[in-house]
Amino acid sequence: MKIVTLVDNTCGHEGCIAEHGLSLYIETDNHKLLLDTGQTDAIVKNAEALSIDLSTVDTVVLSHGHYDHSGGILPFSQINHTAQIIMQRSAAEPHFNGDRYIGIDTDILKLPNIQLIDGDIQLDDELFLFSGITGRRCYPQGNKKLSCIKNGKKVEDDFCHEQCLVITQNGKRWLLSGCAHNGILNILDRYKELFDSYPDYVITGFHMMKREGEHTDEEKAVIIQTAQELSQLDTVFYSGHCTGIPAFEMMKDIMGDKLIALHSGEEIL
Repeated sequence: MKIVTLVDNTCGHEGCIAEHGLSLYIETDNHKLLLDTGQTDAIVKNAEALSIDLSTVDTVVLSHGHYDHSGGILPFSQINHTAQIIMQRSAAEPHFNGDRYIGIDTDILKLPNIQLIDGDIQLDDELFLFSGITGRRCYPQGNKKLSCIKNGKKVEDDFCHEQCLVITQNGKRWLLSGCAHNGILNILDRYKELFDSYPDYVITGFHMMKREGEHTDEEKAVIIQTAQELSQLDTVFYSGHCTGIPAFEMMKDIMGDKLIALHSGEEIL
């Protein structure tokens, strides 16, 4: 198994681009796949710099319907016309941060290899996708500004369009999420319902980034409690992108070696 951070907010390889986005390239016994595609064509440029042949990718999983995870799909599709691109049907709905549109490019929906799904799906023995995350423990505070259009009305986003990828390989399970908008603790609760255990490894953003000013006391409490609960698990976490450096450092102080940073161009495994 091989996992490479193709795109992240920070750079770990001299020849790679960093941008506000996330994309992971994964090779399993039976697949070459992408979880998310970043914000721009950086996915293509970074793959070239790392000698990764995107034309051989067979599956693309979109974790949720935001531009910084879907923006590379159209540039990718110029190279690869056959890979199955899987997203929740609700990921195609319009999404906003305040008045700013942050949803996917609707031209993506015109691609012939798009597969819109509803809920969980077992793709094969290696790959499983799940959604249906409804818990709200330690819910990321940044979600309060995010909305979507349902039945013609703008409403608070409930992130039903978020899905997580589970990879089973060599007796281990990897849980991959884009931003953990539903909250990583709630995602893990849903995972435990499905698998009656916790994953061996998790790769995800934690959606704790603060673009302006310092974290409020309420935000700090969510970050600290999340880290404390994660530190009790026999799971290793890789995080970057929307976690933000201050939040990552707070969590690292608590989680120690159980938390590892993601950077564009670095190989995880």
